[in-house]
Amino acid sequence: MKNRFQLLRCLLLMSCFVFASAPAYAQQAAHAKPRARDLGVPFEGIPGPLNAITDVAGVVVGHTTVISGEGKLQVGKGPVRTGVTAVLPRGKNSILDPVFAGWFSQNGNGEMTGTTWVEESGFLTGPVMITNTHSVGVVRDAAIQWRVTHGQGGPDDDWWSLPVVAETWDGWLNDINGFHVKPEDALHAIDSAHTGPVEEGNVGGGTGMICNEFKGGIGTASRKLSAREGGYTVGVLVQCNYGRRPNLRITGVPVGEEIPEERPYTSASFSDTDHGSIIVVVATDAPLLAHQLKRIARRVTLGLGRLGSASGNGSGDIFIAFSTANSGAAKPAALAQLTMLPNDLMNPVFEATVEATEEAVVNAMVAAETMTGIDNHKVIALPHDKLREVLKKYNRLAQ
Repeated sequence: MKNRFQLLRCLLLMSCFVFASAPAYAQQAAHAKPRARDLGVPFEGIPGPLNAITDVAGVVVGHTTVISGEGKLQVGKGPVRTGVTAVLPRGKNSILDPVFAGWFSQNGNGEMTGTTWVEESGFLTGPVMITNTHSVGVVRDAAIQWRVTHGQGGPDDDWWSLPVVAETWDGWLNDINGFHVKPEDALHAIDSAHTGPVEEGNVGGGTGMICNEFKGGIGTASRKLSAREGGYTVGVLVQCNYGRRPNLRITGVPVGEEIPEERPYTSASFSDTDHGSIIVVVATDAPLLAHQLKRIARRVTLGLGRLGSASGNGSGDIFIAFSTANSGAAKPAALAQLTMLPNDLMNPVFEATVEATEEAVVNAMVAAETMTGIDNHKVIALPHDKLREVLKKYNRLAQ
């Protein structure tokens, strides 16, 4: 009986990805907490069943969340508030069957590796990885390692790899110069990627992020077009770490001005400047080619504009969009028979991208929880009760 109990306990621990010989990854149940719509935030458009990027068939998302320590910063020791997020367009088949993609930088004070080849070739091969600014290198190396292990037989085999790895800065809460993200963290994010609800808030690459001077992080949303519009799905995932509190608008309401309390950065020299970054990944099953997907990526800026973003000089606002249609288009030695949505029919996809971007950012802030990091820096979560009060004051609270 004792041995059976020990075996059961071991299996339970393994299911949570917590190992004695590996980092203790903090876990968060997907959609276990209210989302923005649950609080009465009125959004335009009709979401997919999950209201997540995983509503686009084939797309999977995984996270590694690394949290440890508290108190005074000791570089190399912590406190640690960071992680990695992975988005795979075709699940584990993302290497063998690349997708058409396009990218856009609204303001380039940031990094997204691999985008010169995305621009040149029109294809995204493998996952999109998101982490903190000083961990791009290790995550990129791990993504190459994963491809070497899993990519044999793909269109480029394992001779070379230019993975897409993006970042935002979590140095207000995290020991960013301690280099706490390890190769196994990136590999875990890829290997644990799944369909279904997506974990949001203080999770993965978004663990230590700040958005509009509230706690930020990972958020997602989707839109389902009508049959008349093609029935396509558009999904968005954000890692949001941008914006000033006074600029924040939610469905047109000046939420940031109405909730001015407990702003972070007050002791920093950059306290009143627009800084930070946001990475946005847009997925769709609409049959779009690379140049059309670049047009989709540009529309992300309009969703952020609805929220009050001005894309300040210190912000890295970088976006990538891909389509899961046209499977097999990247075969190296055969003609590809492609389907393309006419430009004149793209307006509903544009609108869906704008709407889902706006909602994904708010979902990130709603899901996030108050966090204290290095040197006891505290960033409060967007208070749900106050948000509802403000929306009600402006007659914008959904019934």
